[in-house]
Amino acid sequence: MENTATQVVGLDWDFWLTLVAIVLLLLISAFFSGSETALTAASRGKLHAMADKGNIGAKRALRLTDDSERLIGAILLGNNLVNILAASLATSLMLRLFGESGVAFATIIMTLLVLVFAEVLPKTYAILRSEHAAQMVSLPVTFVVKILSPVVLMVQVVVRGILRLAGIRENTEDESQAAQEEIAGAIALGHIEGNFQRDHRDRLLGALDLQDREVREIMLHRSDIEMVDADAPPQEIVDQILASPHTRLPVFQGNPENIVGIIHAKDLLRAVNKQVRHTKGGLQSLDDFKVLDVTTEPYFVPETTSLEDQMHEFLRRRTHFALVVDEYGDLQGLITLEDIIEEIIGEITDEHDEDSAEVPIPDEHGTYLIDGGMTIRDLNRALDWQLPDEEANTIAGLVIHEAQMIPDEGQVFTFHGFRFDIAERIMNKITKLRIRKL
Repeated sequence: MENTATQVVGLDWDFWLTLVAIVLLLLISAFFSGSETALTAASRGKLHAMADKGNIGAKRALRLTDDSERLIGAILLGNNLVNILAASLATSLMLRLFGESGVAFATIIMTLLVLVFAEVLPKTYAILRSEHAAQMVSLPVTFVVKILSPVVLMVQVVVRGILRLAGIRENTEDESQAAQEEIAGAIALGHIEGNFQRDHRDRLLGALDLQDREVREIMLHRSDIEMVDADAPPQEIVDQILASPHTRLPVFQGNPENIVGIIHAKDLLRAVNKQVRHTKGGLQSLDDFKVLDVTTEPYFVPETTSLEDQMHEFLRRRTHFALVVDEYGDLQGLITLEDIIEEIIGEITDEHDEDSAEVPIPDEHGTYLIDGGMTIRDLNRALDWQLPDEEANTIAGLVIHEAQMIPDEGQVFTFHGFRFDIAERIMNKITKLRIRKL
């Protein structure tokens, strides 16, 4: 009887020790699971803001996430160790209590405990308060990473070797490009979820796109440029500039391709005022006026210049107007600082701009009459469409690219989920299209 009592007491003592060990291991597992979620889900932008204000926990969290591969490796290693150890102890305990059927009991019980208390519960809390949780766990996780670093390093070497054997290389994507795509994706998702209005989304994405877009995509084509003939009578030049909605105009001599200067309406007004008021001939003295005396040197830029670089160049040179040329030096169009700004904030108009419908209006059938020269980007912005603009800049260019020909008036095409009806063609130029979303 005395030996039996001693065995029962010993069994009870082992039981409670094992049970306490399992609970402690589950708590450690919960810590690892929550730490992983908190440090990966926390916004680095918010952590940076907190770190700038002197938050030490945020600084530690940022240092940990700088090497995410080592961080995740250490946390997963620690988490797997405690989970396996907890499962082993639970199996031993259940075998002692229930014999061979204890394995099944241990599997079911530990699965439920690990799932609820070591995975779902800590991860849910970490998601709800990710930045706060990241600060809290940053110090102990730092020690864990340092302790487990040698083992994690060996694991990384083995994993990378296996991946290389499988023909998989590390991602060498530029970090700045990846960050930009991440921000753009967050903005687009925010709009879908209702956190951003469409106008706000377009402005933010427009600012991000400047580096990826080129001058030729938004320039005014040379066929639409208003120019001043330097050899025209002075009075005609004055009348043309006063009637123009533009303050700056290119000046050519002999051939429209031969741009010799840029004239500003204010410079012209000053010169005309001086010519008329300070000479004896009065208005007749305008016949002696030479437009080239008041022009500035033209500024030429390659058509492949990015919009971001061109904007910085405009600001550096303190100018707003540039002529765009191709690789052979031939004039292709012109671009202004206002054109680039409009890519961010949308159309800018004043009292001198020609009236134009910013948002196309559909007819009763849902068909839009669109100018062929309208850019695909502007149309997508105005109507929240998703027409591709990789192969063409304008709507007419898109139709020509898809049709592989210059369509005749009245031809109809269907692609990208839209119906395109050629409404008007002048010479080889598609000037009007009717577009309906299918």
